[in-house]
Amino acid sequence: MLMVKYILPLVVLSLALLSGACEKKDTPKGDETTQSTPSKSIIPKGKYALLVVESKSCIYCAQLKKDLKTEEKLKEALKGMELYTLLYESYEPVRSNIGGELTELPEKELAKKLNATSFPTLIFYDKEGNVIVRIPGYLPPDKLACVINYVKTEKFKEMKLRDYMKECA
Repeated sequence: MLMVKYILPLVVLSLALLSGACEKKDTPKGDETTQSTPSKSIIPKGKYALLVVESKSCIYCAQLKKDLKTEEKLKEALKGMELYTLLYESYEPVRSNIGGELTELPEKELAKKLNATSFPTLIFYDKEGNVIVRIPGYLPPDKLACVINYVKTEKFKEMKLRDYMKECA
């Protein structure tokens, strides 16, 4: 009887607390009380950007991430270029100007719109959203540094990437 005397109120109290925590609260509809989280933006502020479209299960994406963090040649090449990532499995909204059109789409939908369905996909683009170079797949650090320099030095205005890569090797 003593046990019931103490346990029953605890159970009732616990249930009351749980039901209160699970209730849906009505939020007022005014701007002053609703907070919307700003969407991620991949619109470059500088002259050029690199967008890496990746997938959770992609081993080459993991290797590229490691390369970008550890390879000094890549770190040096990326100075002055903005680096963005899209996760193919994510539905987080992202603002973009790639293709010259301002859009806000879930990451997965933007990746599909960019036809980035192999991973990683590397997309180099300028401040206005013009795609300069698109590479479907992983590049070793030396080759990726070469492509980055191709974009940064604006050699794409003078020659094809494959010709530049021959000179870079």
